Amino acid sequence: MSTHPIELLAVISGIACVLLVIRQNVWSWPVGLIQVGLYVFIFMRARLYSDVLLHAVYVVLQFYGWYAWLHRTPGGERLTVRRLKAPTFRRWLLAGLAATATLGWLMWRFTDAAAPFPDAAIAAFSLVAQYLLARKNVEAWYLWIIVDVLAIGVYAGRDLYLTSGLYLIFLGMAILGLREWTRSLSATAA
Repeated sequence: MSTHPIELLAVISGIACVLLVIRQNVWSWPVGLIQVGLYVFIFMRARLYSDVLLHAVYVVLQFYGWYAWLHRTPGGERLTVRRLKAPTFRRWLLAGLAATATLGWLMWRFTDAAAPFPDAAIAAFSLVAQYLLARKNVEAWYLWIIVDVLAIGVYAGRDLYLTSGLYLIFLGMAILGLREWTRSLSATAA
């Protein structure tokens, strides 16, 4: 499969989106809508169906994140970077594992998916990470680091070299995001 111009546009919008997220800029959400819309098409062509579903759900999560970052909490405060309690984070990890097993099995059993279980892991943990990102939980970045490492190999294996390269860039950006959000957390605590 050769590089498609839509893939290039998706890569550019993806980089812009994550840079804006790192800076906690609300415009990351509409830019992310462009990226996820394009990737629905790209992943359908590559037969990575878990990723198609993932990006369809991302559309909803983009609107949720946009809303959450624009509006005040029920207590009247702006959303700030925060940490999850360890038991809560473990529950999110277990939910990601359960979703990976379920979606992976469904894709393996009922479709011609190219990489059913790795693709399911990317989808499941991306959803968890994206939700935590929308809530400004710093742990989202740890999950993005894991997802990015897995995605680099899966997408390269499907000849999506630009997308694989994007996830290599995302990996570096996730490390940067973790650092910046941890600093923000420390500044808020001080």
